[in-house]
Amino acid sequence: MKTSLKCHCGQRILRRDVMQQGYYVKQLGPSYVYIKYRCSRCKKLGEHFVKQEEWQDGLLQESGTDISDQERNRFTQLGNITLDEMREFHNALDGLEGIPNLLEKESE
Repeated sequence: MKTSLKCHCGQRILRRDVMQQGYYVKQLGPSYVYIKYRCSRCKKLGEHFVKQEEWQDGLLQESGTDISDQERNRFTQLGNITLDEMREFHNALDGLEGIPNLLEKESE
């Protein structure tokens, strides 16, 4: 089942991009929801046909955050990321010999 519609350039299609929406009803076989859009990134026209049984209005809505109030408060208390923290992180990345395989460490 689809969770979003995307343009050929990879940009997610939202309700504000939709120029035309309709139903394509067939007597034999599945019916479709027709979406014609103009991509907000590449500005090209495109269209999608989605099976009617797979269609959800949420396909064209912006995804909200899945953050709880407790997590939001915790992040607020942490404050903004400072330049020193960015430098420390950058230096830590430079010091890595390679990307550690965390799955191997868990199985040991």
